[in-house]
Amino acid sequence: MRIDGRRSDQLRPVNATPYFTEFAEGSVLFSMGKTRVLCNLTLEEGVPRWMQQQSKPGGWITAEYAMLPRSTQMRTPRETNSSGGRTQEIRRLIGRSLRAAVNLELLGQRTAILDCDVLQADGGTRTAAITGSYLALAIGLRRLIKNNELPSDTLRSPVAAVSVGILAGIPLLDLCYTEDSQAEVDANIVMNADGRFIELQSTAERNTFDRLQFDYLLNLAYQGIGELIAFQKNFLSEIV
Repeated sequence: MRIDGRRSDQLRPVNATPYFTEFAEGSVLFSMGKTRVLCNLTLEEGVPRWMQQQSKPGGWITAEYAMLPRSTQMRTPRETNSSGGRTQEIRRLIGRSLRAAVNLELLGQRTAILDCDVLQADGGTRTAAITGSYLALAIGLRRLIKNNELPSDTLRSPVAAVSVGILAGIPLLDLCYTEDSQAEVDANIVMNADGRFIELQSTAERNTFDRLQFDYLLNLAYQGIGELIAFQKNFLSEIV
């Protein structure tokens, strides 16, 4: 049994609250265990300048990511003047992941911005941000589809992400912070509902790993992401 009593192949409890903020075009408070991320969607007319210069058709999706100072056990200074390398990496990861969920050409000359603010961090903040941001994005785009402002097939396959790792030689799904900080190997996997990979990030922290172990981690991630996508579909089917 793990520190929180889960099996090695068990996700933490997953929960999502829609319309958490009033003004965003899509808003979801997404939780995995004690990790809580507020995901807000803003839809703006127009596209980035580089798209205009290249006469690139369609729209764009980008993301912002930040951790509140007391989202962690000890206060983390707020990033005010510039963002650190980790923050920039996660922003790009979220953006890449969500662009795989949308037909950008059908989005039209629009930019979708996902603001992901970590309210409480207990491991897996980037994967929770991706999974929760897809819900916020889907809420906003479904409204446009319902109003006949976008084609019905603008939204592609749902996208979700999960962490996996090896601790004391045992492969684990969805690591909490204590597990992640002690893991010999950790990985973040992003996939869509068709079972296709979007991103794989894997690192040997304290020990190397072989092909068999990595295949086992991928199988764990495949299972966990399948459960998360089932949650996403059920969540979206129950809200307007």
